[in-house]
Amino acid sequence: MRITILTLFPEMFDGFLNNSIIKRAISKKVVSFSIVNIRDYTKDKYGRVDSAPIGGGAGLIMKCQPIVDAINANKTPGQKVVLFTPRGNIYNQQKAHEFAKNNQDLLLICGHYEGIDERINAYVDEMISIGDYILTGGEIPAMIVSDSVTRLLEGAISQESLVDESFEQGLLEYPQYTEPYEFNGQKVPDILYSGNHQAIDKYHKKESLRLTKEYRKDLFDKYPLSKQDKKLLQELDSKETPSWETTAINKGKKFMK
Repeated sequence: MRITILTLFPEMFDGFLNNSIIKRAISKKVVSFSIVNIRDYTKDKYGRVDSAPIGGGAGLIMKCQPIVDAINANKTPGQKVVLFTPRGNIYNQQKAHEFAKNNQDLLLICGHYEGIDERINAYVDEMISIGDYILTGGEIPAMIVSDSVTRLLEGAISQESLVDESFEQGLLEYPQYTEPYEFNGQKVPDILYSGNHQAIDKYHKKESLRLTKEYRKDLFDKYPLSKQDKKLLQELDSKETPSWETTAINKGKKFMK
């Protein structure tokens, strides 16, 4: 996949492209990036890329000419042009999967200042919003989309790492632990030491249900509960350790001995 980003501040992407998973994905040729400076395409004799809004108003508006010329000069055949704007659909994991599955090249336009000339919309294939809050520009949204899509591309990270993540199955991910067993009085749940992977999977599902219900009721209300899910929720409500968990823990202790 090729991701082209049009921006007024290309230096903002230096750290993003040279660290962690993104850097490794680039080196493995899973994805390539082209960071384009919109300023390079202005025809304004003073080199400006923005101007005061016609009809009055606060701030400055990005001109359409530099952006359109940047699109035309850098867009590859079939590449989807995406504009970050409050009008767009809210970005989510489903959209990230859609981009990754289609493996379609993306051209992301980063707005800045007070906004972009309305006529840019005629050159855009899709509008995306990353949430109902105000940012200074589209650079951070571009990084969010690039990161979330890249990690889903085959070869970027192991597929096993993607399975149980939050939002992948409609629930939040279960709690994770590492050594030591006890830290400041808090202990790792004994079931995780049982060696009984079926029981551990069941425990993980119960914890995912618990966390989602507690922290993201909006996700929980949309999740289709199975008969086993309902039984696990009943176990949570009873606040008692179920027999299957106790059995797995006891057998695990005997095995460890």
